[in-house]
Amino acid sequence: MSTLTQDTAPRAPVLARPTPRRPFPAAACAVWVGSLAVLAFWWSATPTATGATPGGALTSLGELAGLLGSFLVCVQLLLVARVPWFERSVGFDRLVSWHRSLGTTVVLLVLTHVLLMVVGGALLDSLTPWAEVPSVLARQPYLWSAVVGTALFVLVGISSARAARTRLSYEAWFALHLTTYVGIYLAFAHQVVGGTHFVSSPTARTVWVLLYAATAAAILTWRVALPLLAHRRHRLRVAAVVPEGRGLVSVWLDGRDVAGLAARGGQFFLVRFLTAGHWRSAHPYSLSMVPTPGHLRFTVGALGDHSSTVGTLRPGTPVLVEGPFGRFTAQRATAHKVLLVAGGAGVGPVRALAEDLLRGGHDLVVLHRAHDAESLGLAAEFTPSAALRYVPLPGRRTDLGHDPLHPSALRHLVPDIAERDVFVSGPDGMVTAVATAARALGVPRSAIHREELT
Repeated sequence: MSTLTQDTAPRAPVLARPTPRRPFPAAACAVWVGSLAVLAFWWSATPTATGATPGGALTSLGELAGLLGSFLVCVQLLLVARVPWFERSVGFDRLVSWHRSLGTTVVLLVLTHVLLMVVGGALLDSLTPWAEVPSVLARQPYLWSAVVGTALFVLVGISSARAARTRLSYEAWFALHLTTYVGIYLAFAHQVVGGTHFVSSPTARTVWVLLYAATAAAILTWRVALPLLAHRRHRLRVAAVVPEGRGLVSVWLDGRDVAGLAARGGQFFLVRFLTAGHWRSAHPYSLSMVPTPGHLRFTVGALGDHSSTVGTLRPGTPVLVEGPFGRFTAQRATAHKVLLVAGGAGVGPVRALAEDLLRGGHDLVVLHRAHDAESLGLAAEFTPSAALRYVPLPGRRTDLGHDPLHPSALRHLVPDIAERDVFVSGPDGMVTAVATAARALGVPRSAIHREELT
């Protein structure tokens, strides 16, 4: 069993908190600049006379909606293409959040494009909208395939809504999500062959094709080629599966040159176990210890269909990983004193992060929340020392008669909390509650670091 011990390196000096600031991420700047470039392209290539009639104005706005939607589709894919520059800029969790938000925007833009083109075209052709639809389908090249692609976009958008996601297994949702690529393929020919702004401009058409080609190249590079090369280099396999408590198991992986993955405590990988029931999709699992030259360890909570069956993996199962990802690391700490709060499977990243922080000489308090004592996985590894105080907090609030993470309780448990960085990992409700309580107790927003497990 691995336990936490303080490194013999000199203690880290007390760090002054930096002035809180929230810089505008470079990735966000790139998205805005690209969107403005599309807007400028549409404006410069649209004849002034187009807006002289209601039909012309509507079709022109429909073309703008189509251009922006098509551009943002590429952005949406790049956000989850594992491109290191994007990940370092804002962190993987925010990229995924942006990806989801853009999904809604893209669907709305595509539907707006369709509606405005039909209504605007009907006004120009002096037809009803219902008569305009077959007329446009007969005239526009590749429009039938674009209609199918649009239907797939809408279907994926509906499946990603919260109400639908709760009724779909991850595997079913993921398989449906992959049809996005089919939808893009079906709609692309209509864009470059039938798009008004591209028909008359070979240069614009070439730039647009290069945009899509670069997006495809990024996906193939960072989501396919590099993970396969890494698998060939490291040859990761399941070494052991160890129960750690109620609903928690640790999966140990061994391989070659594991240190070459350059992972830090608190980070996570997208893990794909190459065996029946697991190989179709990769899932995010956090490290629960700092990697050794030959081993990785993930501690997984039974949160869904996939994670619930991780305990049945057999030693020797090949494993494909992508990463590491995440900024829930010791480098984010701005003070000598640190409070770590773990709930459920969040104990994994907290345990690995504590290891890194102890090596840096930080003073740690660890609060470990669980429904009961049997669910306090990895508790034995938090060896108390002069630099580490471990406080288990088992029990449901209804049984305890109070909330152990309420501001008053936190003030009692950690009187100097305002002087500490706060790292919290666990279910999103608990993470939000701890962050809110920490702010109420005087912890700067910039010193609160979250890792939500959903």
